[in-house]
Amino acid sequence: MIDASKILKEYRITEKASDLAANLNQYTFEVATEANRYQVAQAVEQTFGVKVARVNIMNTKPTLKRDRMRRGNLGKKSGFKKAVVTLKEGEAIELV
Repeated sequence: MIDASKILKEYRITEKASDLAANLNQYTFEVATEANRYQVAQAVEQTFGVKVARVNIMNTKPTLKRDRMRRGNLGKKSGFKKAVVTLKEGEAIELV
């Protein structure tokens, strides 16, 4: 059995993510970098008690930003892995 608390880090609350949840029954999570789509599906089913139809995973690369406090030297914002989970018809997650 997997440890769902180590797989699912947080729910991504963005304008696009809330639109996907309202219209297409898709929920966006930030997940562990070593997790695959099967582990993410099991973690969502175990945590929320719903049936998962599909999982899409995206890796976002780290971005370089200029740091004004260090006289324009480059700093790095960390990358993360994002999963878009589609639930079966009639299923929903209450996150509030």
